Amino acid sequence: MRYDMEYEDIINESEYNFTDISSEEWREYDFGGVEVRIDNPIGLAVGENGHRIVDTNGVSHYVGYDGFYFSWESGEGEPHFVK
Repeated sequence: MRYDMEYEDIINESEYNFTDISSEEWREYDFGGVEVRIDNPIGLAVGENGHRIVDTNGVSHYVGYDGFYFSWESGEGEPHFVK
């Protein structure tokens, strides 16, 4: 896990444009009682089906508008998002 990652460190090979949200301490989603909290988010891309987020640990998150959520960590120097 990489710590203290900054917005400029995001490797994006997807069609989505990321926005710097590093001013946020955390971001939370609530899907009818199922809560997802992402601490220290630094980048956000909004798509037609959901949000793509990268945090300061280099963890990538996908939060779908339908409540579908998953996260992953890319290898060192590998893209955080590819599609």
